[in-house]
Amino acid sequence: MKPLQIKVLDKAFLLIKWDEKSESKIGLKYLRDECPCANCKGETILLKTYRPPKTAIFNPEMYKIQNIQPVGGYAIQISWYDGHNTGIYSWEYLQKLAEYESTGQSQNYNALL
Repeated sequence: MKPLQIKVLDKAFLLIKWDEKSESKIGLKYLRDECPCANCKGETILLKTYRPPKTAIFNPEMYKIQNIQPVGGYAIQISWYDGHNTGIYSWEYLQKLAEYESTGQSQNYNALL
């Protein structure tokens, strides 16, 4: 499944229209809070897991999208107004986020070993 259109809706949601005629709507706060980059969610290098601390600083600009760039044919990279831009959101990940937001779940990163 690939997107036909991606746009910010009402400065609060990311709306994605998929090629199979479905739509996903993801809140920008949820999208940013679930950023998949290593600085936000952690990573494993040489069998050692790094877990970053939760961000304690709130900046309203952190939930505003400045730019969206395609990454190959499989993802987008979002630049946020606070300067953060290292998260790459694959089509599959965006679909999961849309599903999880509606049920109040967050991604499980505890599986990093």
